[in-house]
Amino acid sequence: MISNAISIFKQSVCDYHQFDCVEHPLQNPYSTGTFNALLYHKNWIDAVQWHLEDIIRNPEIDPMEALKIKRRIDVSNQDRTDMVEYLDSYFLDMYKDVKTDEDTPLNTETPAWAFDRLSILQLKIYHIEQEVKRSDASKEHIKKCQEKLDILLQQEIDLSTAIEQLLQDFAAGRKKMKVYKQMKMYNDPNLNPVLYKK
Repeated sequence: MISNAISIFKQSVCDYHQFDCVEHPLQNPYSTGTFNALLYHKNWIDAVQWHLEDIIRNPEIDPMEALKIKRRIDVSNQDRTDMVEYLDSYFLDMYKDVKTDEDTPLNTETPAWAFDRLSILQLKIYHIEQEVKRSDASKEHIKKCQEKLDILLQQEIDLSTAIEQLLQDFAAGRKKMKVYKQMKMYNDPNLNPVLYKK
């Protein structure tokens, strides 16, 4: 499962960079509702947001344009959280028949949030690889980026191994999965005082 997820994340990153445009619409190659489609969509959201975060850091950006992008990043963060919850629903269904008891330990994060980190990691690896390949960069810059890339590739191995072990623990009932749906207050007009005091 992990190698498949990495492959799909890499595919999404490469597909995005064929256009390298935050306005380009998602064209998911996987069947709607499948786990692979969720993974691809999740990474596409991450890729677009990655580039929105780059754009908003332009020191010469028009303030009104920056505000528009900030609002778009807020929406993207909500989409990202929603997608993680969709993925966790998949895992909850996968392990619904596994027997656990009140003494079975919980994990600090759900599988989908671990997959979220794996998705972001693929973007880091892709962009650092691009820096290593730059022909207009100094040798020192390329050397530093190669060092970072080596660390990221080791992180990919370690994170993949940890996720695989976590899924095995869930499947064997050595850990139990518990999901708390998002409790974001700032998006809720009934919980954000700036919104409900208007």
